Amino acid sequence: MGALMRLDGKVALVTGASRGIGRAIAVRLASVGATVAVHYGGSREEAETTLAQVEEAGGQGFLLQADLAAPGAAAALTAQFAAALTERTGATGFDILVNNAGIGRRAPIEEIDEAEFDRIVTVNLKAPFFLIQGLLPNLREGGRIINISSMGTRAAFAFMPVYAPSKAGLEALTRVLAVHCGPRGITVNAVTPGATATDMNAGARDPVQAQVVAQTIALGRVGQPDDIAEIVGFLASDEGRWITGQTIDASGGQRL
Repeated sequence: MGALMRLDGKVALVTGASRGIGRAIAVRLASVGATVAVHYGGSREEAETTLAQVEEAGGQGFLLQADLAAPGAAAALTAQFAAALTERTGATGFDILVNNAGIGRRAPIEEIDEAEFDRIVTVNLKAPFFLIQGLLPNLREGGRIINISSMGTRAAFAFMPVYAPSKAGLEALTRVLAVHCGPRGITVNAVTPGATATDMNAGARDPVQAQVVAQTIALGRVGQPDDIAEIVGFLASDEGRWITGQTIDASGGQRL
């Protein structure tokens, strides 16, 4: 790793970092010097695996737990993170917020009930909204907010009737906040992965299905978590300082 894109002395919070894209982002940021708060919703064991990989990459980190579908979860995570910052750094400020946590269910609109609709929208849009609201006073000048969306907001997938609209709302929030936070030098961007081989996208991990999906992707393969993490790492760095209010497609050219 060269001198560019270092994050020495920076502190980041990555939500949904116990596996998949979130894990890759946490490890990527740690590998270039950031201290990373690894948030998880359910499995502490998986989160501890992420933390171990953060440390193997030469970085430092700590765990935070909150079920972002629960009432008041964003406020609870905000308070937990602020307390951990004071304990570990002696300060309350931090530099990078990655809203990666997300849930969905592949089903047509006829199969979605109101409770499931509320849960998906809460995790994918409401929780990031109130987490940003709560943490903005702690986010240092020149900080970064990076929201992980989905290329499902630009391509119609019939089995994403709640997931895609919730992520589209996150992209709209990204643009609004870019203007709001601009005077403080804080950039706000969204990244939209396409088919990526994670637990959330079992088809992209299956060799046969992945070959079929790859035929719809310009670069000829499904994505890997590290593909997305590299883009987030760039946006989090000083080299990404002149990009804000943007939704960056990270699909390898899927369904162009």
